[in-house]
Amino acid sequence: MPERQLISIVDDDRPLRESMSRLLRSLDYTVETFPSAADFLASPRVDETACLIADVHMPPMNGDKLYRCLVDAGKAIPTILVTAYPDEVVRERVLKEGVVCYLHKPIDQHWLVACICSTLTRRPPDENS
Repeated sequence: MPERQLISIVDDDRPLRESMSRLLRSLDYTVETFPSAADFLASPRVDETACLIADVHMPPMNGDKLYRCLVDAGKAIPTILVTAYPDEVVRERVLKEGVVCYLHKPIDQHWLVACICSTLTRRPPDENS
C-alpha cells in the first residue's frame, strides 16, 4: 500500500487533472490539484508536497519554471513533468536539473505510478517494471 504522502498535481487541463487525481486516489494516494503554478505556490500545501506533477506548457508559469522556482526557494520537491509536446532538448535539460521523470501525454498510468514510487522512495524508476 502506498505511503500517505501528498501528491500535488499542477495542470491547466482540468479533465487531465481530474482523471490523474481519480487514478492516484484509487491507488490510495493523498492528492491535491491546482489549475496553475501560481495557485500551487500560494497554497499552504507546498511544504507538505512529497511529489509534484506539473504540466510543462502552462501559462503564465510553466512546469519547468515552477520546478526551478521551488529549487531556488530551497524547496526541491521531487517533480514529474508531463507534456503533450515532447522535446528531447527540454527533457535532457530538466532531468539533468533534477526532475525525476519527463512523461508524454497521453500518460501511461503504469509509468506514472512507477515515477511516483521512485519520487517517494528516492530510487530511479525501473523501465522494465
